[in-house]
Amino acid sequence: MRQIVIPGDLVSDRIIRTRNTYTQNGKTYSSVLGMYEESTNEVIPLEGTWDPRVDDVIVGIVKETKSSVYIIDLSYFGKALLIIGKYDKFEYNNGDIISAVIKDVEGKNTIILTEPRLLEKGTLINIRPKKIPRVIGKKSTMIRQIAEATGTHIIVGMNGLIWMDGGNLTLATETLLKIEREAHLSGLTEKIKNYLDSKK
Repeated sequence: MRQIVIPGDLVSDRIIRTRNTYTQNGKTYSSVLGMYEESTNEVIPLEGTWDPRVDDVIVGIVKETKSSVYIIDLSYFGKALLIIGKYDKFEYNNGDIISAVIKDVEGKNTIILTEPRLLEKGTLINIRPKKIPRVIGKKSTMIRQIAEATGTHIIVGMNGLIWMDGGNLTLATETLLKIEREAHLSGLTEKIKNYLDSKK
C-alpha cells in the first residue's frame, strides 16, 4: 500500500534504515515529499534534486574536450568529468551523447565518470530526476514494459536524461512523460500497461 507523505510525516513506529527518512525517539519519519511504500519501507521522493551516488548510470552530452578530460553536461545536475586514462581507447566529439557510470563523487559538485559508451543517433528527453525511480520501476518492470511495447531501445540516466532509439518513439516519449506527471499515483505500473495496450 502506498500513501503520500510530506516532511515530518510518521512512516513507522520503529526505526527503519531507508533513504529519504530520519529517526527520532525510536520512530521513523519522512524527510521529503514523496510516496511511502509500506511493503518495502521505501520513501520515493516526488520533488527535489538528484543525489549522485557511486555506480549510478548517467546519460550526458560531451560539452568540452581538453587534453585528457571530457566535460560532460548532466542537465539538471550540472557537469561531470570523464578522465582519459593511459589505456583508454575512447574518443568523443563535442555534442556526442554518452552513457557512463559514476566512479566517484568528490565534494558536492564534482562527479568522476567511468565506463563510457557512445549513444549514436537516437533522441533525448528530460525527466525530473526524482521521478526516475518511478520511470524505472521495481526491478525495472516499468521501463522494460515500455521498451517491449514500443520496440524502443531506452537508456535511463539517474540524472534525468533518457536516451531512446528505434521503435515507436512518439509513444515511448508520451508514456515517459505520463509517468513523470502521474508518479504520485499508486498502481502506476498497471495504469501504464493499460495505457500502452490501448495504444496498440
